[in-house]
Amino acid sequence: MRFSIIPSASLLIASMSLPASSAMAFSVVTDEGAWCWFADPRALHHENKTLGIDKTYIGSIDNLGNIKAEEYDFNKGTKETVLIRSWFQPDDHDNPTFIALPDGRVVVFYSRHTDEPCFYYRVTDKSGSLATLGDEKILATENNTTYPSPFLLSDDEEHIYLCWRGINWHPTIGRLTMPDEDGNMMFDRRPKQIVQSSGARPYAKYNSNGKDRIFLTYTTGHPDNELPNHLYYNVIDALSGDVTDITGKKVGNVWELEPFRVDKTAEFINSHRDMVIDAPDSIRDWVWQLAFDSDGNPAVAITEISPDKKSHSYYQARYDGKKWDKRFVADGGGWFHESDDIEHCYSGGMAIDPDNVNVVYCSVPVKGKYGETYEIVKYVLDESGNVVSNSAITANSAKSNARPYVIPGSLDSPLRLAWMYGNYYDWIVSRQRPSGYDTSIVTDYEGLPSATAAYPVSGNWNPAVNDECMYELKVTLADFTKGNPTAELGKVTYSIDSETYFPTISYDGRSWKGVNRVATAEGWQRANRATDGKWPLPVPYDTVDIRLTLKDGVMRTYINGMLDQTVTLRSNNRNY
Repeated sequence: MRFSIIPSASLLIASMSLPASSAMAFSVVTDEGAWCWFADPRALHHENKTLGIDKTYIGSIDNLGNIKAEEYDFNKGTKETVLIRSWFQPDDHDNPTFIALPDGRVVVFYSRHTDEPCFYYRVTDKSGSLATLGDEKILATENNTTYPSPFLLSDDEEHIYLCWRGINWHPTIGRLTMPDEDGNMMFDRRPKQIVQSSGARPYAKYNSNGKDRIFLTYTTGHPDNELPNHLYYNVIDALSGDVTDITGKKVGNVWELEPFRVDKTAEFINSHRDMVIDAPDSIRDWVWQLAFDSDGNPAVAITEISPDKKSHSYYQARYDGKKWDKRFVADGGGWFHESDDIEHCYSGGMAIDPDNVNVVYCSVPVKGKYGETYEIVKYVLDESGNVVSNSAITANSAKSNARPYVIPGSLDSPLRLAWMYGNYYDWIVSRQRPSGYDTSIVTDYEGLPSATAAYPVSGNWNPAVNDECMYELKVTLADFTKGNPTAELGKVTYSIDSETYFPTISYDGRSWKGVNRVATAEGWQRANRATDGKWPLPVPYDTVDIRLTLKDGVMRTYINGMLDQTVTLRSNNRNY
């Protein structure tokens, strides 16, 4: 799907004017989907020239609890929507994150929001194709999990380092073994709390040098509860575990010592000036991103929120080699969403281009054709961090554009920027707000055709004559209860269990049970707004579109357009 956003010649943004520009075409990544801004990378460009991989993955979660990802394959010129997990907690904190391994495999991490002591993950084969995701596996922890952020370090090629909000609701790190040939991983360094704040819930953003260090910037706590709310910065030598400030002064060891304690006292600020990015007297800081300039100095995207939470301002803080320097970027208005009684610290959002920290994208309120709505604006800064120009990315939008994200690794890719578009009511689906997040994920790239577009539609599944075909059917709730195969195609059957709603492909005495139920998390729409660890029963679709494709002995199944199962039925014969 594509739509055009046509900027007006007299476009006004808050108290300033933006220049006119020509019409710009955008593509909808997914019609239904959202993401939070703390679990990253929520999208990733994966390029491995040795293995012939040139792909981008964009993850999200929709209101029905479908965790999914769009895979753009630039070599094939196609796009595929992959269902990673159905019937999950419908909460935008649960968007998936990605890491591409040196051998080409991709690991997808996801977790519930605060209320389970585990992560879920799936691993592809060496093609890096999400179509080859293996079974869902679990990484058990002793504490709750939210916002998985994985890292690879070249000085330690045997491990994945995973950061998240976990122990005592604080920044946490653990070390994982690389997945074996079956995709199994485990913690071989027990998860450890990195710092201890005087606030209840520090919010952290992470980055790494890809070699030996992980960097984090974090708040005292949640800005709703902390006034003022400060912002700190630390460096972790992942191999030794040493925790330092930006100058290398050691303040702790994450593997061996108790978490280093931070607070908002004048004494602490004076003695740790190289660790304190911002210490306002009466402002609520929140953090959006941590990036690095060409000299390796950090640049941090910050929202300053007024005591009454009605005024949000975007800043970028940079370390110049001697001190932190904070510069104003844009007026962010107030909270961007439609629910005035919750989350008054939810700004429209900002993103730094990780390949050029002088480029920042912000979601700001703009008066346009449909009144005031949030638009994405590109700001260009000089080397001192001052804004020298701005230009509209979106304009005259009927709904809000929020939470922009520049995709890591995408410098030479045509697909760089993505964001949320739509009406946002809450971060979770509940009885109080059953619409949750009625949003799409949108990109500035014109898009690629569907991977299934080239398949001829055929109701006559006859591989002996046609080894490339697609079979489509609409399944109703009544079909689930019959206990009979949903589709019989020669010796191949596709069935959906009437009690569990798991699909199964059967062929030649073998069967393959799906990972995902043909069911939704609609039960959350009748539950109270809470992260209580409960799993309302799966709700089967009243009507669901099932698509089955066959090519070169490989059968793929789709649930409402989302790729579910990929099964190799035969390799050297045509006997189905």
